[in-house]
Amino acid sequence: MAHSETSSSFQPTGDNDLYCKDLPSTSRPTKGKVLVTGASGYIGGRLIPELLARGYQVRVMVRAPSPSYKERWPGTEIVTADALNLDQLRIALREVDTAYYLIHSFLMGQKEFATADIQTAIHFRLAAKENRFGELYIWGGWAIPRRNFPPT
Repeated sequence: MAHSETSSSFQPTGDNDLYCKDLPSTSRPTKGKVLVTGASGYIGGRLIPELLARGYQVRVMVRAPSPSYKERWPGTEIVTADALNLDQLRIALREVDTAYYLIHSFLMGQKEFATADIQTAIHFRLAAKENRFGELYIWGGWAIPRRNFPPT
């Protein structure tokens, strides 16, 4: 699952706050809506401003609503969904062309981690298939060896 809202304190105030401002890239804002899951986490919280700065339509998926999200990510559409809930994922993925899967279940603890991560991945695959979107980028916790599991 995504980190809590406080785990990512990065809030860009201008182009100087963008990590990839000098990265030669081609914006494709006509591509369609982009969904960022795990938005309140470290990577998601930094990816959203980069996408917005390049003109993309961004939908942000968070597990719990917070008034601070609109302030943190102006110009985004905020959707509340839990990846363990297939119906909520279906709604989050509706009319999306590209999705960033930045979800992990580290906070659930070592025993529940694998089961929850597998279940969220299955749900995401099913919802994505139903919505027939174009691109999926994955950065999850699936490949972490047991000995390297984050402490709980």
